[in-house]
Amino acid sequence: MPVSGSPPPVVDSLAAVSPQAAGDPLAVGAWGDAAVKFGNTFGAVAGFLAILLLVFLAAGRARGRLARPLAVLVFLGPAVLLIAVGLVVPLIRTVYLSLHNADGSEFVGGRNFGWAFTTDSVQRVLLNTLLWLVVAPLVATGLGLLLALLVDRMRGQSVYKSLIFMPMAISLVGASIIFKFVYESRGPGQPQIGLLSQLARAVGWSDPPNWLLTQPLNTFLLMAVMVWVQTGFAMVVLSAAIRAIPDEVVEAARLDGATGVRQFWYVTVPMIRTTVIVVLTTVMIITLKAFDIVRTMTGGNFGTQVLANEMYSQSFVQFDDGRGSALAVLLFLAVLPLVAYNIVRLRKEREVR
Repeated sequence: MPVSGSPPPVVDSLAAVSPQAAGDPLAVGAWGDAAVKFGNTFGAVAGFLAILLLVFLAAGRARGRLARPLAVLVFLGPAVLLIAVGLVVPLIRTVYLSLHNADGSEFVGGRNFGWAFTTDSVQRVLLNTLLWLVVAPLVATGLGLLLALLVDRMRGQSVYKSLIFMPMAISLVGASIIFKFVYESRGPGQPQIGLLSQLARAVGWSDPPNWLLTQPLNTFLLMAVMVWVQTGFAMVVLSAAIRAIPDEVVEAARLDGATGVRQFWYVTVPMIRTTVIVVLTTVMIITLKAFDIVRTMTGGNFGTQVLANEMYSQSFVQFDDGRGSALAVLLFLAVLPLVAYNIVRLRKEREVR
């Protein structure tokens, strides 16, 4: 108890704010590091915005012959710089590393690519990736088209579309964690918490397998996560394309006797063919880069490895930059034709319009 007339006890401000943090040096250090990082980030963003503001002010006051070149430089310069730093330079470095050994000290030519196509384990990875590339986009696009046709005929379609599209708002890691609980399987006699195992028991399957360990079923179960996420995207885009079909075309087809399935195959599908191809190729590109699902659910084990995850494993687990870069180049070459095809189709569509 303080003596009368003595000064009041000094209270540590840190303890007053957070008694636990005050007594834990690690917590104090963590808060300090976080504050420093936040300050550095805020300072970098503020500095970047200040530079942009000064550049824009200078471009706005430019007159005469310098006005147009300076405006082009101001608006295209940052974009070109970011593309060069974030895409072109890493691409060149990746190609360079793919032609060298594990630590980049020796030029080996195409040896890493030969390893990729001749090693049995990597061949299985490539075949598995090809299976993903065929099954997941086709199923997602097909389900999206089916749902677009069904939901457009229902009342309150906006609600149903929102619910079906909602998985697109979830990251692939989050979706993988959700489905990992769905596929959870325990031994006989233990309580099952996985939804799929519970459903299997409900229909009379007394001893369901461990779903994520059963090959090749586990690969298709992982594809289901991609299909669940991408179906909403396909449905929304294809639904908009179906609604854009002129009413005159639909009425003329009905007068000619085309109804139901015939109208779908001979009128609807040809009219939205370009959109279907764009959706299909877009989902293919996303599927080729499917890393999150495999890494989160199985880590590439039990026969579920794909090219993107193998690239990560070679580069950051086995620390072989040469082989990892070679797989990255193969992944880039696989995506490139799909992107080029999409660009060509969109240009042709604009020319027709």
